[in-house]
Amino acid sequence: MKKVVILGAGFAGLHIFYKIRHLIGKKIELTVVDSRKESLLKPSLPEVAFEGAPIKHSLVELEQTVTSRGATFVNEEVDAIDPDAKQLSFKNGESLEYDYLLITLGAVKNYDAIPGFRDYGYSVCDDTQAQRLWERVKNFEGGKIVTGAALSTWGSRVDAPPLKAPCEGPIGEIMFMLDHYLHHEKGLERAGDFKIDVFTPGEIFFEDVGDVPRNAVGKVMQERSIDLHNNKVLKEIGKDFIAFEDGTSMPCDLAIVIPPYTAPQVLLDSKLGDEKGFIPTDKTMRHLDYPEIFAAGDITALAQPKLGHVAIIQGAIAAATLLNELGEKVEIPPHKLEVFCIMNMGGHDATLILSDVLYGGHTDLAIHSPLAKMMKWGFDSYLYYNKGHMPPDFALDATDKLLKMMS
Repeated sequence: MKKVVILGAGFAGLHIFYKIRHLIGKKIELTVVDSRKESLLKPSLPEVAFEGAPIKHSLVELEQTVTSRGATFVNEEVDAIDPDAKQLSFKNGESLEYDYLLITLGAVKNYDAIPGFRDYGYSVCDDTQAQRLWERVKNFEGGKIVTGAALSTWGSRVDAPPLKAPCEGPIGEIMFMLDHYLHHEKGLERAGDFKIDVFTPGEIFFEDVGDVPRNAVGKVMQERSIDLHNNKVLKEIGKDFIAFEDGTSMPCDLAIVIPPYTAPQVLLDSKLGDEKGFIPTDKTMRHLDYPEIFAAGDITALAQPKLGHVAIIQGAIAAATLLNELGEKVEIPPHKLEVFCIMNMGGHDATLILSDVLYGGHTDLAIHSPLAKMMKWGFDSYLYYNKGHMPPDFALDATDKLLKMMS
């Protein structure tokens, strides 16, 4: 039997795991490796940060999830990858050999790249930061709030959109959910008791979608007196200000930012990545230099934006490519990306966004209604109660077709 290792148990890693688990004990010995004991369901973190939702509903316990299905779980941090020896080395001194390696580590949120963040900045990108932000938000009595994404930079080995920000969907949830909480839950007045400003490092906000979603978001921003500042590259966060590379600054009592995305150090050290450490693959998600290595999700150079939906698309492709490698005759899906997200806007309000214009398509849809909020709740709940297992492909395909019919 072939030794298959999935390195990283986020969206892409778990999706691959469920796609190939039927071969465990028949054609493969499967090991899932992650430095965490729980997989983090990131789409539900804004509810933790702005509604005080319990963090346990954003976590999927990994050992029982993996071992109950016949695979092995290794809860260790990888210290080195030797692609020539086909071996992983762990920080505890142990090692693991593989025949096929699927790298789904995700990207690193580099908070320390922002001077002042540890003292004065907040974020919503992981479980620790989301809970820390909720403690600040529920005690916030008014002032100036600034939110936005730091500039991220990418490699050049593959042809992918060179986005200035990895994903600005969370910024939408930050500004709208915080506005709702402060105005409707705490009774504070907009542009009086509190003011929200948004910055983007790009020439346009939401650069990964087209005009329809951008205009829909912009309309609500205008209604809620939220101002946008373009071409602002974050430089520093201070006690009562936020500064940018162009020499300007804004008064700031609460800074909530998406940090730069970088590659894990182990990939930089292994030389498996491009010049920025992200894994270069072809569109079957196979490494350009090592045919026995596959990758999917945020850690791939092709994944632009860095988005859960993109990770699921790439995870399905990587799984199908591997299954064919193992003698299974399955169709490999095309690497046809699209932006799909549901932006919680507080209360019963949400906007569903579906767009492929970044990749040359013509779908550009924004549905602003309580129905979108119900879909988000249903999706997040499904993932939690099904241990990170996505809904069946036919359900996802039917939803996608229905939404495109509405565009």
